[in-house]
Amino acid sequence: MKRSVRWFGLAVAISAGAVQAAENPWRLVKDEEGIQVYLQTVEGSKYQAYRGVAVINAPLEKLVAMQEDVASACKWIHSCLQQRLLKTEGDQSWLYSQFETPWPVQARDAIFHVTTRHDPGGVVVRELVGEPGYQPEAKGFVRVNSATGFWRMTPAADGVEVVYQMHTEPGGSVPGWLANSFVVDAPFNTLKAWRQLAEQAQ
Repeated sequence: MKRSVRWFGLAVAISAGAVQAAENPWRLVKDEEGIQVYLQTVEGSKYQAYRGVAVINAPLEKLVAMQEDVASACKWIHSCLQQRLLKTEGDQSWLYSQFETPWPVQARDAIFHVTTRHDPGGVVVRELVGEPGYQPEAKGFVRVNSATGFWRMTPAADGVEVVYQMHTEPGGSVPGWLANSFVVDAPFNTLKAWRQLAEQAQ
């Protein structure tokens, strides 16, 4: 029953997202080094959603393994200080992450509930939903209020097309200049670093 409720909620969220996408289309804001970054206005939020797209010339299985190596993923995730796996339950997992921010903004931490699914055509999708109350806040960090997004990895002729999409409410006070730079830097730098590490180890 819990699984049915969870997927019903996800279906509702996807439907709502489709309506929002029609009203607030994605805008291409950066296209460099084979990486495209798009932004979207989110109703009721002062923070934009971001989407990064890139092709990584590496086997899908390798990219999945790099994501599952939770602690090492900080080598390529933008601004990641540390990350650890809290719990795994079938296709569900819970991750704890800490992110650095420029002074004088206080560093953030977040808890992500990750659901992995395998779609037709060998596509691997990981849905991410923030669960800020999953465990107490860490001293010295501001907890991210909410987060929704996904990783989608699709086999392609020249590797794997990766789509990384997120929208977060970072909590606390975040200057406009930092919010505006983060939504571009996060997808671009993450995909660039991940591609470099994945392709170097071929």
